[in-house]
Amino acid sequence: MSQINFLWPLSGGLLIGLSAGLYLLLNGRVAGISGLTASAAGLTNSGTGWLGMGFIGGILAGAAFASTLIRQPELTITASPILLVAGGLIVGFGTRLGSGCTSGHGVCGLARLSPRSMIATVTFMAVAALTVFVIRTVFGGSA
Repeated sequence: MSQINFLWPLSGGLLIGLSAGLYLLLNGRVAGISGLTASAAGLTNSGTGWLGMGFIGGILAGAAFASTLIRQPELTITASPILLVAGGLIVGFGTRLGSGCTSGHGVCGLARLSPRSMIATVTFMAVAALTVFVIRTVFGGSA
């Protein structure tokens, strides 16, 4: 692996950790994407909708910056837009039902040694591994 390929994920991880840490220090709240998105959409009455919009905007701006100035991802989307939207809504419902997502539990919760986040993250990872296994072995697809 070349040195430049090693730096992209390292710098991305450092920026995620820095932004999550700063969000916690400056706002006293965990930076979970599902909660921030719900706040930005006005689905919670936390009064921090503008913070959610700023955090989500920063994620989108960072992705746009990386894809246009740094490197273009090799990505082909074959699913229908309706299926993509439905999948996103189902995931969003699941994260609200489970009181958090991988960013809230996996990044912030594990850093705080939260037992609930440890259980949630193990569950996320086990279901993801099982999904890939089933798709590859049962359906013969690539995941």
